[in-house]
Amino acid sequence: MTFTHPWLLLLLAAPLALAVWEWQRVGQRIVLPFDHSAPRPRRVLERAVKTLQLLPAGLLAVAILLLAGPQRLTQSADARVLTNIEVCLDVSGSMTAPFGNGRRADKALEAIFDFTSRRKGDAFGLTAFGTEVLHWVPLTKDLAALRASAPFLRPERMPRYMSGTRIGHALRAVHRVLAARPEGERVVVLISDGQSYDLGGGVAEKIAAEFSGDDITLFYIHVAEGQPQDETFTIAQRTGGQAFAAGDPAALQEVFQRIDTMKPARLVPSTPEPADFFHPFALGGLALLGLQMVGMLGLRFTPW
Repeated sequence: MTFTHPWLLLLLAAPLALAVWEWQRVGQRIVLPFDHSAPRPRRVLERAVKTLQLLPAGLLAVAILLLAGPQRLTQSADARVLTNIEVCLDVSGSMTAPFGNGRRADKALEAIFDFTSRRKGDAFGLTAFGTEVLHWVPLTKDLAALRASAPFLRPERMPRYMSGTRIGHALRAVHRVLAARPEGERVVVLISDGQSYDLGGGVAEKIAAEFSGDDITLFYIHVAEGQPQDETFTIAQRTGGQAFAAGDPAALQEVFQRIDTMKPARLVPSTPEPADFFHPFALGGLALLGLQMVGMLGLRFTPW
C-alpha cells in the first residue's frame, strides 16, 4: 500500500503523543465522603475507560491517513489490442443480383453486421466503392453507426458514377485511411462480385507492397459464382490475408467466421495501477466514532 501524500504521515506523531498522554495522565483527585473507608480498586473499569479516552486520538489518526491518500495496486483485466477493420463494400449495380433468398448487397451487409457484433472492442469503418469511393462511416467502435448506414448503401440509391467496379482504386483509398491510424492492427475486408480492370499491369503487386509496408492485411470475399480474379489472390496472400469465394449466404457467413479465427482478438497483460484505498480506513473511522458516542453516554471519567 502507498500514499499519495506520504509526508502527511509525519503528523501521526500527534495522535500517538496524545494517546500516550491520555493513558498516563492522572488528572485531579476529588475528595469523596467514604467515611474513612478505602475504596475498592476497579482496574478493569479503569482500563476500559482509559481505552475509550483514546478514541479521539484514533479518530485523529484515521483523519490523517485519509488525508494522506491511501492507495494500492490493482490488476485490471487484460487489455485488448485494438484492430482497425475497414470494410470495403462493392455497391455497383451487379450487387443487386439474387443471392440466396435475397440480394448480394443485402446479404453482404447482414454478414458484416454479424461479424462486427462478435468483435466488440475493435474499430470498424465502412467504405462504399464502385467506379469511385465513398468513405461512408469513419473508423469507430460505435457499431450502431454501421447499422444506421445500411439503408443508404443500397446499390439502386447510388449515383451513376458508382456503377463500375474499381477494386484497385478502392484499395488505395482505404490504404490511406488505415495508414493514418496511430495504433492497433490494420485489416481490410473487401467484398465484391466483379472483375476489376485496374489491377493488371503490375498494379496488384504495387498495392500489395504498399499494404505490406504499412502492416495492412487484406481479406477479399467474392460474392458470386466462380473464383476471384488472380490479382486479388496476389494482394491477399502477400499481405498475410486470403481471398475467398462465397457462392451463397451460408458460405459468406462461414468466410467471416474464418476471418474471425485468422485475426483473433489479442490480449496483453495490463500494468497494475494505483487506486484509492479509502474503504477500510473509512470503516475504521466510523467504528471508532460509534464507540466514542457510546462512551459519551456514561462510560467515561467524571468531567468535574
